[in-house]
Amino acid sequence: MKNICQNSLLQPKTRFQLLATVIVNIIMFGHGVGVGWLSPTLTKIQTPDSPLDFAVNIDEISWLGSMLGLGSLCGNLTMALLLERAGRKFCIYLMAGPNVCLWILIYCASNVGYLYAARFLCGFTGGAGYVVIPIFISEVADSSIRGALSSMLMLSVNLGILAGYILSTYLPYHIVPYLGILLPISYFLANFLLPETPPYLLKRSQLSAAEQSFRYYRNQQTGETSKAQFEELRTAILAQQVQNKTSLSYRDLTTRPALKAIGAAAVLCMGYQFSGVFSFINYMSDIFASSGSVLDVNTCTIIIGAVQIIGVYTSTIFVDIVGRRLLMLISTLGVGIGCIAFGCFTHFAQIYDLSEFNWLPLALMILIVYLANIGLIGIFFLVLVELFPSKIRSLATSISVIFLSILVFCTLKLFPLFLHFWGISITMWFSAISALLTFVYFLLFLSETKGKSMIED
Repeated sequence: MKNICQNSLLQPKTRFQLLATVIVNIIMFGHGVGVGWLSPTLTKIQTPDSPLDFAVNIDEISWLGSMLGLGSLCGNLTMALLLERAGRKFCIYLMAGPNVCLWILIYCASNVGYLYAARFLCGFTGGAGYVVIPIFISEVADSSIRGALSSMLMLSVNLGILAGYILSTYLPYHIVPYLGILLPISYFLANFLLPETPPYLLKRSQLSAAEQSFRYYRNQQTGETSKAQFEELRTAILAQQVQNKTSLSYRDLTTRPALKAIGAAAVLCMGYQFSGVFSFINYMSDIFASSGSVLDVNTCTIIIGAVQIIGVYTSTIFVDIVGRRLLMLISTLGVGIGCIAFGCFTHFAQIYDLSEFNWLPLALMILIVYLANIGLIGIFFLVLVELFPSKIRSLATSISVIFLSILVFCTLKLFPLFLHFWGISITMWFSAISALLTFVYFLLFLSETKGKSMIED
């Protein structure tokens, strides 16, 4: 009971850390709404009753999806350049602007270019957030609750995706932007409550501001204990700065542990994207429409959005119990088998009357998405960071995230084309092969990173 109380998110000394985490994740919730908005909207704007004054073809739809990846890439690069130069708070404020603009563009869309720009800005917000927010949380959070607070990022995104599915399904096209724009505005205003992180201020030699920030996030305005803890942090930052003066060389990237980690990270990124699980989320309504399901496609999409949340929550419960490797193996194997089954159903449904099993596409997609979220999606960034030796971790993680954004652009561009020209069955089998190849690699080469030190290799 004592340990439970010590790890509680609501204990007095960490309640401002929880508040900060909730505030900064408002923008990731908003990013999720922007991602989820696309799938039901695509079904609306491809009908004769489209709320827009222009039609979209299959090539334009593929660009609509892929712009998310291009925006994410630009967000990654922008934050990589600004994070240490301008600070965490400036970068956090910066993300509000693109998110406001995306809803203005959606509302004012008079041609497909407006929607391209909106999806680009949605991707920019997400790409920036995946770089900035984990670092911000890690620098303000107490070690006893850091894992729980960090897991709120993907939970916020998935909650946003579900909200985006629901809003764009049941509300008129031009009403959704009015609600969506409230999120970045409230996010921007709420961030005035939060000071810059103590480690960043210490790196800038702003000792007084750093101590005030430290006391704020620890909810300790006075006391010798707080002073001693701050001195420990200051000493650790100084030691880290001394260590970082040793320049990173090409040789550090070619050691056996480094190459093994880089290979695993590349497979992790490719498995995440080529297994199709992220594409499924963006084009869920189109998948159900192509599967021949007689159930309402948008209702199915909303159900899948809820399943994502359950999957990510499951991963947060078990990741420190059973480890990262086992969850990744279950996830990739399950996604592969599920995609094979989905492809087989849609293939045989074209030959035989399987109308009595029209619930099966929804059941199989629930299984695929749930298993994807307990591993490939839910702990992707956690595993990615833990794979690398400490000296190359920052550089290698940045390169991996950029590589991931390029893959996001490619897969979201190609997926609707595959769906259109190959058909749903072959597309799902392609995803299955990718997931199963990833499973085999992880089974043979992926090391367990549970309990790995983030300081020592």
